[in-house]
Amino acid sequence: MAEHNAQGEVCERVDLPITGMTCAACANRIERTLNRQPGVRKASVNFATERATIEFDPSATNTGTLIETVRDTGYDVLEVSVNENAQDSLEAAHAAEYVTLKRKFIVAAVLSLPVLVIAMSHGSISFLNFDGVNWLQFLLTTPVVVYSGRQFYTGAWAAFRHRSADMNTLIAVGTGTAYIYSVLATAFPSLFVTESGAHSAHAATMVPVYYEAASAIIALILLGSTLEARAKGRTGDAIRKLIGLQPKTARVVRNGEELEVETDRVIAGDVVIVRPGEKIPVDGVVTEGASAVDESMLTGESIPVEKSAGSEVFGATINKTGAFHFRATKVGKDTALQQIVKLVRDAQGSKPPIARLADTISGIFTPVVISIAIATFVIWFVAASPEVRFTMALVNFVSVLIIACPCALGLATPTAIMVGTGKGAELGILIKGGDSLETAHKLNTIVLDKTGTVTKGEPELTDVVTENGFNEHELLRLIASAEKLSEHPLAAAIVRGAEKRGIDINKAEAFNAIAGRGVEARVAGRHLLLGNERLMTESGIEIETSSAYAERLADEGKTPMYAAIDGKFAGLVAVADTVKPGSKEAVAELQRLGLEVVMMTGDNERTADAVAREVGITRVLSQVLPQDKAGEIKRLQAKGKLVGMVGDGINDAPALAQSDVGIAIGTGTDVAIEASDITLIRGDLRGVERAIALSKATIRTVKQNLFWAFIYNVIGIPVAAGILYPFTGWLLSPIIASAAMSLSSVSVVSNSLRLRSFRG
Repeated sequence: MAEHNAQGEVCERVDLPITGMTCAACANRIERTLNRQPGVRKASVNFATERATIEFDPSATNTGTLIETVRDTGYDVLEVSVNENAQDSLEAAHAAEYVTLKRKFIVAAVLSLPVLVIAMSHGSISFLNFDGVNWLQFLLTTPVVVYSGRQFYTGAWAAFRHRSADMNTLIAVGTGTAYIYSVLATAFPSLFVTESGAHSAHAATMVPVYYEAASAIIALILLGSTLEARAKGRTGDAIRKLIGLQPKTARVVRNGEELEVETDRVIAGDVVIVRPGEKIPVDGVVTEGASAVDESMLTGESIPVEKSAGSEVFGATINKTGAFHFRATKVGKDTALQQIVKLVRDAQGSKPPIARLADTISGIFTPVVISIAIATFVIWFVAASPEVRFTMALVNFVSVLIIACPCALGLATPTAIMVGTGKGAELGILIKGGDSLETAHKLNTIVLDKTGTVTKGEPELTDVVTENGFNEHELLRLIASAEKLSEHPLAAAIVRGAEKRGIDINKAEAFNAIAGRGVEARVAGRHLLLGNERLMTESGIEIETSSAYAERLADEGKTPMYAAIDGKFAGLVAVADTVKPGSKEAVAELQRLGLEVVMMTGDNERTADAVAREVGITRVLSQVLPQDKAGEIKRLQAKGKLVGMVGDGINDAPALAQSDVGIAIGTGTDVAIEASDITLIRGDLRGVERAIALSKATIRTVKQNLFWAFIYNVIGIPVAAGILYPFTGWLLSPIIASAAMSLSSVSVVSNSLRLRSFRG
């Protein structure tokens, strides 16, 4: 789909599902190659999600050319037909890959076991101590290398052709060296007999071989890859759950006929029929019938929402009671559910700043390790005694190559981001990218818009006070009957309040709006005046006894209105935009995290202060015009604050964009949601604290992963090189090195999966 970038240039974006990557170095190589292509403005390849996200100029290149570029680099791209789902195809490819890895591992394990027994017996088992034992090991190991390990050698060759090196290079060089040496020693043993061993009758046939290193290493790495593939599959659970919410079929009316079609074949304008208990397939507007709909998957609200003609409905929500018809307005990728899926997928594929360090290191890691391995071989070949120098040099060379595979380093960041953003979606927190996720945990100031964020965003009737013997029920009936004819928002609040109290509203016999003062009406034969103090004064109505009470209501942020019936003061009613349930608790939680909480509003100082007092906010920016909100954020940033802005309206969009992290209340406008970095689907202010806590937990997991990946290599490589040998006489077996390498990758993924238990 064509878009325009910040410079106004036409720019297309495509996501390519890539198969065949084995480590972060693979992703870096594809990324570098794509970024060098004419017309490509930006390419990012994510190893964990196995996707390349490319922005390009459609006049200079196209998707087909980009796919061929990836294939020329030695990898493959899953091409998806119009009727296929890319996620389904990718998951099918992952499932097939898992089955293949498992089969290769079983073959390698079964054939490697007897080779290991032979190697570890050191001739102590008599029936294994015969002249052709090396040929037996050759026969058992060759299928492991040729079949089970083939992917490592083809991957290494592809990297070599592009003047690069990756995990495959390390494995292929390490196991290949051990295997080729062993084959030569088996076929031409006399070449490897030392002078001190030349007099032995069996020296030529019993030259040391390392078939077990080649076969067992391949088996163990395949075991690690199999476990890793299985664990990585679970990091995408959130998206699978979201996609699984949408029903497979829809019942539509076309040409007067009722048809059942696949959901992705519903087109905008179709009339869709939904029966009780069914999921709504796409977004639309009710045209006929009424029901209550469970929208908890979108809003988190457990109470079903009443729907009737003209009401909006959303795909994947559940119809509870009645049947209704609705006209489809948003289908396919445009539905609310699919937009959420897209946001989550984009976030999972993005790279936070913390990932750049790992990417940089992964890019230069393999050549450095190969250099260290060669240096290790040379040092041991020179320093060790002639009888064992080649053996020790070879073993340590292979150990360094195998233990240093950078899988854990490449998986450290993306797996945590995948699980963290996926968990956020489950909790109603949509995080647009890795940058937002990383910045959120550093915030020290939160600015809350008042209307619609701290408060409900619509006025409610809060108080009814009677005077001079008037009945509360009767007074409210007369006032609501008059206000029924008014279009003022405060009038609508009074009418709703009366209806909630079960009061029958009459039809007013006469109605007159008095500009700047209030209304005058006749209801059930009685004359009513309702308005401000000025209206009462000009009408000669005595209100002194209630003016102090009205002042107190105003101090509480409420709007008091005086009422007089038949020329006699009857009492007053008050209306206010009330605080949302949970706002006070949310503010307290944010303050507990050490954040300064500021409320910003266009309301007058008295109303703003009243709301702030109610929720526990001490700093208030009142009477701020919409166009000045972004400027207030800038002023806070100029003082060195990292600012998160929370809002829901169109007038909040500039401030959301200006802030370090913009957080939109999802029940607000599309413009505010588009301008934000994080969207709280459920419209609950407590989600802000939960989003920040999730950010802290995710970044903490990333740092743990990076720490263990770095420490593992910092400690593992010198040990594999034999640094402990002069002090302890201990050398690291290549087999132990391969097991440790596989375990490091699985442990990083497993650590990331712990985020699935996050509750906030």
